[in-house]
Amino acid sequence: QVQLVESGGGLVQAGGSLRLSCAASGRTIGSYGMAWFRQAPGKEREFVAAIRWSGSSTYYAASVKGRFTISRDNANNTVYLQMNSLKPEHTAVYYCAADFFYSIATSPPRFWGQGTQVTVSS
Repeated sequence: QVQLVESGGGLVQAGGSLRLSCAASGRTIGSYGMAWFRQAPGKEREFVAAIRWSGSSTYYAASVKGRFTISRDNANNTVYLQMNSLKPEHTAVYYCAADFFYSIATSPPRFWGQGTQVTVSS
């Protein structure tokens, strides 16, 4: 079993930055890739970015490439999402997820955090 706890969300003005954190635990966490998804009001949940847990491979949705950066700290079992130049349309609940890296962006991951709210004001 994998447990995921997000933090770092909040209210920020347009143009600002936020860094989300996802603390992961579980016996098999090293076997999985990690990803961030988001769900805006009235919209479906969508993939944002993913990273291989034990390597340096990353993958981004086209809409965030160059603006968001996913990284991980294996020593602390934590994955981050650095979000820069935020816009009001980035307002959403951001979720951390875990599953095998090869499918994490295309199939619903098995493990989810509770989500953290990000609100970008204009």
